[in-house]
Amino acid sequence: SRPRKFVIFRLLGRCRNHSVRMGKAGQARQVFKTFGKSSKRSSGLVKTEGKQQATPAKLKKNIVPGSILILLAGRFRGRRVVFLKQLQSGLLLVTGPYAVNGVPLRRVNQRFCIATSTKVDLGAGKFDSITDAYFAREAGKKKGGKKDESAFFATEAEKQGISDEKKAGQKSMDESIVKGLSADMKSYLKARFSLSANMYPHELKF
Repeated sequence: SRPRKFVIFRLLGRCRNHSVRMGKAGQARQVFKTFGKSSKRSSGLVKTEGKQQATPAKLKKNIVPGSILILLAGRFRGRRVVFLKQLQSGLLLVTGPYAVNGVPLRRVNQRFCIATSTKVDLGAGKFDSITDAYFAREAGKKKGGKKDESAFFATEAEKQGISDEKKAGQKSMDESIVKGLSADMKSYLKARFSLSANMYPHELKF
C-alpha cells in the first residue's frame, strides 16, 4: 500500500491540472452549476392584457397629398401613382388613377416608393371613408367533411371579384383627380419607370 502523503499529493495534482484545463470560465460554471437554481422552472414571462399598438411610421417631408410616387415593389412596380393620404397603420393610400394607368386604390409602404417633385391637384375628392378595414379580406367559409378526389387535385381556387360597391367608390374618387389632369400628365402617369444604360438612381433628380 502507498503512503498517505503520496495519495494526497496525487489527488492535489489532479485537481490542479483539472483547474488549468478548465480555465476560469469552466470553474465558474462548475460553481454556479452546484449553487445555482434548478433549470427546471416555470417561465418568467408576464402576460399582458392586450397587444401594444405599434406607432405608425412618420411620413417623409417630401410626400404630401397629391404627390406622384414611383412604386418599387409589388405587382405594379415601376408604375407612377398619386398619393392620397397616410392611413392609421402608417401605410400610404395611393391610386393610379385606375382610369389612367390601371392602378386601383392600394396601400403601399413608403420604404418601397420614390417621391417625386411632381404634384397634381386632388380637387374636391374625399378620402376619409377609406381606412385599413377597406382592404381587409373576407373570412372564407370553412367546408366540413372529407375532400373528394376532384377537390383534392383541383389546382385553381375560386376567385372573388371586386364588389360593385368598391368599383363605384373607386370611380367616384378618381373622377375628381382625372378632371384636373392634362394630356401630358396622363401620359406621364401611364409611362412605366425603368433604368437604361448609364443611368444611376443616386444621380437622378426626381
